[in-house]
Amino acid sequence: MESADEIWHAGDVGDLSVLDQLPAGKIHRIITGNIDGTEARQELPEELFFEVEAVKIYMLHIGGKPPYYAKGVKNKLKSYSPQLFVCGHSHICKVEFDHALHVLYMNPGAVGNHGFHVVKTMLLFELDQGQIKNLRVVELGKRGK
Repeated sequence: MESADEIWHAGDVGDLSVLDQLPAGKIHRIITGNIDGTEARQELPEELFFEVEAVKIYMLHIGGKPPYYAKGVKNKLKSYSPQLFVCGHSHICKVEFDHALHVLYMNPGAVGNHGFHVVKTMLLFELDQGQIKNLRVVELGKRGK
């Protein structure tokens, strides 16, 4: 994370003190998830629409997955037309290009010790002049360790 310009978190932060552990001096784009309480919901948005390096991004915690998106997600993807859709919820790392909606779907998995995942994962990638490049999965060891 130290080499990243930005840190994105697709929800289920849990205790907001976790955010204090993120490297300072970085742009943090963080949304709430279904386990997050009132304090997190007052501090963080439920969804984000933003652009970095001419790449349009949509982040939402419960997004489903191609082609079975959560209720209302497909309409938002059609109206906003992002190149990248980032969601969480399943805690399972998955990347897939949705040809029907022309969007790259990313679920980075989970870095915490609670959830359905076996291995803690995150995604690293570069955004450069409208392109998503050098995508890689980073494994951070087994959950619960």
